[in-house]
Amino acid sequence: MEKITSLLKVSGSTPEMIASALRTAILQGRYKANQPLRQDIIAQELGVSKIPVREALVQLKAEGLVSFLPKRGAVVSGLSANEVKEIYTMRMALECLAIEKAIPNLAANDLIRAASVLDIIDQEDDKGQWGALNWEFHATLYQAAKMPFLLGTIEQLHNNVLRYLIIYLDRLAAFKTSQKEHRTLLKACRKQNIGIATHILKTHLQQASEQLTVFLT
Repeated sequence: MEKITSLLKVSGSTPEMIASALRTAILQGRYKANQPLRQDIIAQELGVSKIPVREALVQLKAEGLVSFLPKRGAVVSGLSANEVKEIYTMRMALECLAIEKAIPNLAANDLIRAASVLDIIDQEDDKGQWGALNWEFHATLYQAAKMPFLLGTIEQLHNNVLRYLIIYLDRLAAFKTSQKEHRTLLKACRKQNIGIATHILKTHLQQASEQLTVFLT
């Protein structure tokens, strides 16, 4: 198991800090699907008792990132091709709703920030950072919908497929296509064209779904 001490944040409760560090490690692909997450090893590495570690793992179970298996304990959750299809079907419905509600409320600063995130993605060589940056771009647009429960649900669905999305984006052609679609979506948002924006977003998510389904089949 790779060390996670470097991923710990200095603020928050101990279970929250451990959950955050483990979540980042899982989303960046440091921990693979079905890999055991030994509570004693994690606790020893972080210099804490097993109680906050278990609390952190239970939190990640609620997010769909960790499973508890008989005789194996906690492991990183995996996804089947059908589960990926289901997640993306939900994402298409919810994210199109989010962008529809967000566009009338988008301010100039939101659009500038979203464009800046895309520029950062273009220059980022560490693929482990792509997932967080990809979410930051989408969340920057969606937050203008002023629907925090919707945004939280979308983020959880996003996180559940992120490990595989990073593998997909590691191919140059897929990365360039994704960035082109992001910029086209941003352009539609600038023009406040809800119809075009939702079509672009749905196509963007559909293509990712198809590629990841093939990868997992």
